[in-house]
Amino acid sequence: MIREIKEESKIEMLKRISAHSHIRGLGLDEKSEPIFVADGLVGQLEARRAAGIIVKMIKEGKLAGRGILFVGPPGVGKTALAIGIARELGEDTPFVMINGSELYSTELKKTEILMRAVRRAIGLRYKEIRRVYEGVVKELKFSLASHPFNPYAKIPRAARITLSTKDEEKTIEVDQSIAMQLAQLGIRRGDLISIDSDTGEVFKLGRVKGIEKARYFDVETYEVYEDMPKGKIFKEKEIIRTITLHDIDEAYLAQRRAASIISLFVEEKEIDPEIRKASNETVRKLLSENKASLVPGVLFIDDVHMLDIEAFSFLSRVMESEFSPIIIMATNRGTTKIRGTDIESPHGIPLDVLDRLLIIPFRPYTENEIKEIIKIRASEEEIELSSEAIDYLVKIAGDRGLRYAVQLMHPAKIIAERKGRSEVRSEDIEEATKLFIDISQSIALAKSWESKLLK
Repeated sequence: MIREIKEESKIEMLKRISAHSHIRGLGLDEKSEPIFVADGLVGQLEARRAAGIIVKMIKEGKLAGRGILFVGPPGVGKTALAIGIARELGEDTPFVMINGSELYSTELKKTEILMRAVRRAIGLRYKEIRRVYEGVVKELKFSLASHPFNPYAKIPRAARITLSTKDEEKTIEVDQSIAMQLAQLGIRRGDLISIDSDTGEVFKLGRVKGIEKARYFDVETYEVYEDMPKGKIFKEKEIIRTITLHDIDEAYLAQRRAASIISLFVEEKEIDPEIRKASNETVRKLLSENKASLVPGVLFIDDVHMLDIEAFSFLSRVMESEFSPIIIMATNRGTTKIRGTDIESPHGIPLDVLDRLLIIPFRPYTENEIKEIIKIRASEEEIELSSEAIDYLVKIAGDRGLRYAVQLMHPAKIIAERKGRSEVRSEDIEEATKLFIDISQSIALAKSWESKLLK
């Protein structure tokens, strides 16, 4: 529900930031050479150069029947690079991330879980005319309510947003479904957004300079426009939509359930192959009539060493199928046993599957790269760090891990705020390290308390 309003009221602001919300692409120049800091990525120049070649192969249709494997220790940017590849292929390119351990369910077969992930990673792009609210965010305020399952957490109940163009300014009030999207996308002042008035779907189109009270950074995660857009805020617009093959499967499944009395009493946990066959026929028809185009997305399988021999066999068949996404796997293992067998293999992957993969190695970050990563995360989370605090976090990252260092930033911010400062200093970081321990300290603690802890 969207309602236009005239008044303003003071409502608390909410922002949600994910671990990789700052990634825009691979950070390559016009010659496809990696820039040290660009598009939210830092360093890993060789891996990014290889990823740029992968993107070119995908666009030229030269990657059929093959996949990609990222190999490297934890915390070196494997997931970030997979997201970067998806961004390079287009903002609406489907990106599906699963963990190897997610395949083991008591309700669904491994192959069904994998097939659903594969179908969600393949898109179908088409055009349609939609009525939208489109403009630059000048003001955004959330009304918060307690989470239904956790009274200590707050979630958006509604939001009031002021949109502006060169020709018009309009304030609208939106319901919870739209407010949740605004929070999840991290919408803030200066963002150019579009809200579908019928479906409530929110799209972030970029950033616009010159908005009062808006904060701008040297590294922005979306395209930055110099001039304010023109035209009316509420208008009809031709929009390019992307749905996934799994969405089409679900639509056919819903039709089948509506037409069958038996389905009212028996819940189908797996999608019938006949339904997927009908979906594929519909897709082929739309493609042949030039009413839509296929968008091979990215299926990213982290901890791929957790897959067993049956799952690897299924993935080999998927890579050779007519409708196949770009399959990117990641592992931090060396030589280990293939799950479910006594056979040892590099990275726990069968040799015949490894033979189909383009393998990209990752190296540990250097000190300069860690410093830039911390600066980017600080700007993304709007944390003001002193130069001493940055140096101290770099030292912690080198000694105790980058993830641990990044996780300390927000607790240190809260500590600084309690002392009446907006700037986080090294003593705030040090205080946070005393409250939150790293993995090595946790292991030492477990050993010292071994007799008191349960086994």
